[in-house]
Amino acid sequence: MRSNLSCINVYKKRNVKSEVVTQLLYGDAFKKIQKKGSWVKIKNNKDNYKGFIKIEKFPQNQKSSHKIHKLFADLYSQPYKKNKIKNKLSFNSKIKITKKQGEFYKFDNLWDKKKDLKEINYSTKDIFKKVKNFINIKYKWGGKHYSGIDCSGLVQLCFNFNNKFCPRDAKDQIKYFKKKIKLKNIKKNDLIFWKGHVAVAISKEKLIHAYGPYKKVVIMPIKKTINLIKKTAKLSITGIRRIN
Repeated sequence: MRSNLSCINVYKKRNVKSEVVTQLLYGDAFKKIQKKGSWVKIKNNKDNYKGFIKIEKFPQNQKSSHKIHKLFADLYSQPYKKNKIKNKLSFNSKIKITKKQGEFYKFDNLWDKKKDLKEINYSTKDIFKKVKNFINIKYKWGGKHYSGIDCSGLVQLCFNFNNKFCPRDAKDQIKYFKKKIKLKNIKKNDLIFWKGHVAVAISKEKLIHAYGPYKKVVIMPIKKTINLIKKTAKLSITGIRRIN
């Protein structure tokens, strides 16, 4: 199956008041594991992450041809600018183009602008080239969407956009990336971990992260962040990892 909605919350338990553990974006493929009442337990094909979603009529999975490379893309009912925006798709949502008309591409009875899209196999040499698109986006536990994102979701999205695997949670990311780095040797694109948290170094002095206490994605000095988290949360860094 695949998601045909801009964003679907995946819950820890069969209850909308339960913790949101992750989200499915448009085009994300998943398997149904177990159905119970109005809920279905699913497994994300990309990272094998499991959780519960409300039962809807989802289409069969398909081979996507393009993906959104901007923070979000506006969708239209017809291929003309004057038409009312019908919805938005978030960064790394995946679609299959069925028709082209001028600067617009059609998929699933909707139209998107060509400039919002990259071919599905597109990747960048810099894994985190797009990470700054999310500056000031709201912090949301379990989020992976332009309307809200968490720290590990931000990291995973950048890897997935570049067609690379990355675990969903920070506790698994620190295990997955093996190359350990000392703080004095940190450089751009290294990952800094605390218990339950991860940030991306964008230089030797600064990092970017979806930071709960600030309620948004922010750029901060590395040393200031380390001292702040130690002071406010009583947490020291658990490790620094180089991704390549």
